[in-house]
Order: sequence, then C-alpha cells, then structure tokens
Amino acid sequence: MNAVDRQAARQPVGVSFAASLGFEHICHNYSSGLRVLHDISLDVEPGKILCLLGPSGSGKSTLLGIASGVERQTAGRVTMNGSEIAGPNVFLPPEKRSIGFVFQDYALFPHMTLAQNVAYGLNKLSREEARQSAFRALERVGLTGYANRYPHEVSGGEQQRVALARALAPRPAILLLDEPFSGLDSRLRDAIRGETLAALRESRATAIIVTHDAKEAMMLGDKLALLNNGRLVQHGSMEDLYNHPETLFAAAFFSPVNIFEGKVQDGHIDTPLGSLKAGKVADGLLASASIRITGVTAHAHCNSGGGTVPARIISRRFLGDAEYMLFAVNGAPSPVQAQMPCGLIPQEMTEVYLSVDPRAVCVFETVADKP
Repeated sequence: MNAVDRQAARQPVGVSFAASLGFEHICHNYSSGLRVLHDISLDVEPGKILCLLGPSGSGKSTLLGIASGVERQTAGRVTMNGSEIAGPNVFLPPEKRSIGFVFQDYALFPHMTLAQNVAYGLNKLSREEARQSAFRALERVGLTGYANRYPHEVSGGEQQRVALARALAPRPAILLLDEPFSGLDSRLRDAIRGETLAALRESRATAIIVTHDAKEAMMLGDKLALLNNGRLVQHGSMEDLYNHPETLFAAAFFSPVNIFEGKVQDGHIDTPLGSLKAGKVADGLLASASIRITGVTAHAHCNSGGGTVPARIISRRFLGDAEYMLFAVNGAPSPVQAQMPCGLIPQEMTEVYLSVDPRAVCVFETVADKP
C-alpha cells in the first residue's frame, strides 16, 4: 500500500485531551556526577508540537526520559497543566502521567502480534475492549489486515506506524517521540513523517519530537528548542531560529556556513568576501561572521550589480537542482563554499567573481561557542 492509499485508509484518530507541559530549571547528572542537562526551562502549549533539536549527546533523549518519568531529574520541576508531576515533592510514575512514548527502536515485543503490541498497556479496558481499540488504532495508521502479523514480518516503516498506533491507543494527553524516523531510508522517511504529522494533528495531543535533523524539525514542529551540550541554546519559531540565530552554533546548525573572524570597526567586519555589517556587535570587539553557503553566488563578470570578489573554482558538484562549489579566495584561510542554481557558470570557466547576499550574513561576538 503506497502513501496515498494509506492516507485514504486511515480512520480519524481519537481526540486526546491535550495538556501543557513545562520544564522548570531542569538539571540532571549521571551517576558518575557528570552533568548532562543544565538549567533547562521550556513550555509546550496544549495541542502543539515541539521539536527538540541538537547534535548527538546534547541531552534531547534525556529530557524526554525525564518528561515520561523513565528518569528522575537531579533538580527542577516538570509540570502538566501547571501541576507538578516530577519535582522535590512529587514524582508520578510513568503509568500515571497520561504520556505516550514512541521509542527510537520502536520497542515492539517480538513474540506478540501487532494487535497485541498495540493493546499492551490498555489495562483499564476489558480484553475485548482492548482488542477492538487495538484494531481501530491499526486502522488509523493504515495497517488494516496486519493485526495478526508479528514485528519481524513487517517493514521498518510499518513497525514505526505500529509503535505510533500503540502510543496513541490510550489517547494520551502528551506524546513523546524519540527520533522516530532515524531508522528509515530517505524516501520512506518522508512518507512516514507526513503520515505521523497527520496522525498527531488529528489526535490533537501535545507532542515533543526529538531529532538531530534541522529540516525535519522545521517540517514537523510548531516550535523548536535547540540544545547543545545539555544547554538550551535557543527556543522559538522556525523563522526565529533560522533568520535570527542568537549564537554562531545556532546559525551553523540550520545551514552550512562560511565563517570569518575579525575586529569590528565602524559597524562593519572586513572579510575575504568584503566588508559586512556587524549588526549589534560593538566596535573594537572580535567577531565571527557566518555566511550561509546559499548566500554566496558566483558571477562570470565583475560588475557593481554582481560579483566583485575575484575567486578561482576549486571543485564543483552537481546536486540535481543545485550545484555545490568550492572557491579559492585571496585571504580566506580555507576554501569558500557556495550552493547555487545550476547553469550560472559555464563548465569551462575557472575564474569568477563572488557576491554575498546580506540576508545570509549573521555576525556574533567571538566567544567559545563554535559549531
């Protein structure tokens, strides 16, 4: 069954009573004493999807474990609808939290059928009610007729949808998904990601999705929270984090960038690609200028309306609808990267001129925070 057929076959997901979720000054240490979360404060609105984004080891899955009750934080509070569910005075076990969890490896029981996997945990229902609920949940994710199969008899994408059905079956107020698409190939990931988003919207459950893929986060989330080394780097809308990054790490996480360092003078920083506005960085300070590779364009001729910075093409790679190029530029400590539409520069040309789109430039005071 293809993605269109699955979409048509899915029945409406039962509506959950969405809840808000709050993290207040969350800190967490490993048993060795190593701190993995540093003073995290976040709020997730009812019915909204928050994507926790960051590199491996940034603390995303740990924060999810604390929300679910699988782990207990070292300090801070977790609240649901404003009431404390984990903190100095209260700790609700996972089964008391109305929180569903889709694990990265799906965590399906190999000795149970798909229907039995989905029904597992529906302890408040009779056996027949749990069975019927499991069948309805499988129908919602387009797996009608798969109920009596075992996990090893279905594909990775189908296992992912079973895990989602199992998490949605009890109609949780909050749903947590830990990198749910990481084990899928790129084409299947796009289809399953769309189906999952549709199911979440239909269920109206509040959701937190962990991912290290910036594009995936922007496709799925209402809000993004970017973590690095256990710290919250920035939190807000996709547009805020992409267009107005607050750190060099945030700028580089959403797009490959060229980075140049220098001292700010008269509101500008001089780089091998020209003098760039320094934004809010004060004169006299050392600064790092990041330029998205999509903001660098090559031109065949030098003119005021195009490129003015001489460059030599080192390499070029065809990417389908775009071309990735490396340039040698006088004064640049490493090759300058660019990604631009195909066909702008003839294949035989090696000497070009570069221009920079000011909208692709962000300048930060130079600190230890580097990608």
